[in-house]
Amino acid sequence: MESLNVNDVLQFLKIAHNLKHSARKGWEYRGIKNPESIASHMYNMALMTFLLGDNSTVDRLLCLQLAIVHDLAESIVGDITPQDNISADVKHKMEDEAMKELTSYLGGGVGNKIYELYKEYELKESAEAKFVKDLDLFDMIFTASEYEIKENTIGRLQEFFDSTRGRINNPFIKQLATTLEDKRALNRE
Repeated sequence: MESLNVNDVLQFLKIAHNLKHSARKGWEYRGIKNPESIASHMYNMALMTFLLGDNSTVDRLLCLQLAIVHDLAESIVGDITPQDNISADVKHKMEDEAMKELTSYLGGGVGNKIYELYKEYELKESAEAKFVKDLDLFDMIFTASEYEIKENTIGRLQEFFDSTRGRINNPFIKQLATTLEDKRALNRE
């Protein structure tokens, strides 16, 4: 096993630590007071990986790892949203370069593993990456719903629900999303 350089690991952790104090921009742009941090979003997704049924053929540990690293690049580039008018290609390139920089502090073994996890999530080809993407979408609408309830503004964040409709594929996560929307509709009445 490759030994890690203590100073490099501290630098990696220092950069990743930015996620704890970086608000998700989509909420800020919509005037949400004290929006969640990128790290709290990643934590919620990691927690939701336990929603995989015990009989699932999807690898729960891999899902957990994907959830933890999927937005790690944002510790360097920040949370880039559609409102920032940065093309998907440019955003992907920026995030890829950030991940290469970040994982370089961890050397070949651990660094390569984290980078490979990031790439797996980005490609969305494996069952695990697809499930974690569903969690990403569900977490967004769940958080939107919580903000609407907190602010007593049910319907204000409808665009987030509209943007995810038809994109969640896992049957249980789809059921969660449908039930959440049904409960939200009742709160509007």
